[in-house]
Amino acid sequence: MTRRKSAGLACLLLAAVAGAGCSMGPSASGTFDRTLSVSGPIRLELNNTSGDVSITGSTDGKVHIHGTARASGIGFESPDKRLSDLLANPPIEQHGATIRIGEEMRRLRNVSVSYMIEVPHETEITSRVLSGAQDIQNVRGPVKAEAASGSIHASHIDQLTQLSTLSGTIRADNIGDDIRANSASGSVTVSDIKGDIRISALSGSTQISKPGGRVDASTASGSVDVEGATSDVKAHAASGRVNVQGNPGASSYWDLKTASGSVQLGVPANASFHLAAEAISGEIKADIPIMVEEQGKHSLRARVGSGNGGRVEVHTVSGEIRLRAP
Repeated sequence: MTRRKSAGLACLLLAAVAGAGCSMGPSASGTFDRTLSVSGPIRLELNNTSGDVSITGSTDGKVHIHGTARASGIGFESPDKRLSDLLANPPIEQHGATIRIGEEMRRLRNVSVSYMIEVPHETEITSRVLSGAQDIQNVRGPVKAEAASGSIHASHIDQLTQLSTLSGTIRADNIGDDIRANSASGSVTVSDIKGDIRISALSGSTQISKPGGRVDASTASGSVDVEGATSDVKAHAASGRVNVQGNPGASSYWDLKTASGSVQLGVPANASFHLAAEAISGEIKADIPIMVEEQGKHSLRARVGSGNGGRVEVHTVSGEIRLRAP
């Protein structure tokens, strides 16, 4: 995770703590509904301090917003008064093809709002939630979702999808373009991605299945698992296992590294590639036929199959390297 991204998410977390206020004392709850007419592609911008968010693509060409609000805490106004003001004038703005929800953050102090939103499929989404889960499905995109504390799930998005959280899990499936995911603390799981995958995690496992393009995954503390790789793969772990299964393409390059942990490489019987492996403190084992070109105490250069395929380089400081069938 880059310093800029990590710092930005840290600011989100500080804002969540500062904006939460005191939740003790009396509370009041209620709901509101709004329907907005739109034409053509639209852009949805959502900011929420506290509360879950669900955004789903629909086919009726309108935007439906259902909010469940809860006001609490002790302040100059009673929770009933603050809730009444919110329900009478929800934080929803429409400016042409742009719809903004939750822009007036100050007015939402000590107020939690959960949203269920239906939008036309041709919608671009930017969603930022300080505390709460996000679920975004069945839209064209692009989609950009950020969270300070809360899980993010994105599914059936046609275009570029960017997901970032400080504390919480990230899941994405059936993405028709590239995906970028960043997590400070929490697992990242993606599957059925048509484009390239780039994942950065500080602490938490990373699981990737059925990648359609290149894979670039790194974690400081946690495992990296890739299943079904056929293009370029870069999988690095500072402390944790790296496990990659697939078949290197003719021009692909796999770069697999871990400082502390094992590296497992699973390939089919018909695989063909050049292998260069180094285990500074650990064994190198091959459970499938290979043609050794050069071998040392902690290093190995070999051909798998005819060797006419891609290149696979594996490095570990402390841990074994194992080449096996899937």
